[in-house]
Amino acid sequence: MNFKENIRIAIFSIKTNILRSLLTMLGIIIGVSSVISIITVGDAGRDYIVGMIREMGSSTISISVNSSNASTTEYITTDDIKAIKNLEAVERVSPFVLTMGSATTTKKSGFAIGVSGTTDFQAVMSVAIEHGRFFTEEEYMSASRVALITAQSAKEMFGYKNAINQFIEYSSNDKIIRLKIIGIVSEGGLMDAGSEGLLSGDLMGGGDAQQTMCILIMPSTLTDQIMGSKGYYEMIYLTAFSDDQLDSAGNAAINTLYQRHGNFGSGAYSLVNMATYIDLLDAVIKILTTFIAAVSGISLIVGGIGVMNIMLVSVTERTREIGIRKALGAKTSVILFQFLTESIILCLIGGLVGLIIGFAGASSVSIYMDIPVTMKFTTVLIAIGFSSAIGIFFGIYPARRAAKMPPIEALRRD
Repeated sequence: MNFKENIRIAIFSIKTNILRSLLTMLGIIIGVSSVISIITVGDAGRDYIVGMIREMGSSTISISVNSSNASTTEYITTDDIKAIKNLEAVERVSPFVLTMGSATTTKKSGFAIGVSGTTDFQAVMSVAIEHGRFFTEEEYMSASRVALITAQSAKEMFGYKNAINQFIEYSSNDKIIRLKIIGIVSEGGLMDAGSEGLLSGDLMGGGDAQQTMCILIMPSTLTDQIMGSKGYYEMIYLTAFSDDQLDSAGNAAINTLYQRHGNFGSGAYSLVNMATYIDLLDAVIKILTTFIAAVSGISLIVGGIGVMNIMLVSVTERTREIGIRKALGAKTSVILFQFLTESIILCLIGGLVGLIIGFAGASSVSIYMDIPVTMKFTTVLIAIGFSSAIGIFFGIYPARRAAKMPPIEALRRD
């Protein structure tokens, strides 16, 4: 008997007992669909989160001052930043200064966050400009009263996003300055990553109690004037000319700080490589996805036991058929492969149905979570491979039992 004949007989047997076959496949369908859903959503979520963090500056190193260990003289200065930028591996460097205050326009007032740095801030922090421009070196050196605003903040404060050349009053540290808007940060930019949450839009509360929040990006020299900090910074960000040089650039930068301040071994500075955290996050999500998928895969074992049970019942019901075929000269291997083929087809059908349901479930979750999802070829192989393996593993015993049945004993049974 050839392989095509085995498939034909297997399909006929499944169709003859269609309800029983569907109930048998149910365990396989549930198992495969749950595993596929978890793997697909897990991969999509990992790719989305890791990709979002990479866009926010995966090739960036931050160096911060440990305020508990450092004195005022050990804070990072403007001269320190210039020395770090002159290092061979360092491409760009900028302080990261955060201030808080209030902002007022002719239409609205609200809470404001001021973020500032040098002209390298745009590249270091992956700030995308939607309209206008970033401040120039001349504007930075002269502490010009210019600022960029996030697109969502502009819409809240002015009523429209393209607020170029408009003015906004920023009040902080008992000082009020009038800033000219020269640029709008794109919705996809780092500073607007939470534009619909805490970073801009409405700050807590509801109805009339809502308070508008906006984000402004300014030259750090201007912030120095507002805060009276005189060029002392707690945090800087830097990038290297290539990802391979990132670690060496960070080590060289922190060593430069210790050397310039003469405080080796003080633990005054901390270095964080964003790429390291991204790799760690990627690994953690992979482990969690694999673990949850493995737990869900237990249902596949239950489904496999169901397949074995039904195949044993099928062997018992078709005892006379087996005896007649063996009496007519059918070899043991032919009987073995006939029942094994039926078991594999039963599991494969269940696996394919589970694959479709699993992808549909993953797509529904992705729509709800607003993340892109794609079915990877490896996921399809997992579904087909698991289904085939279950069919073979749990189908061998019933098939061998049918194949080894003596013809005389089989013909004696009703």
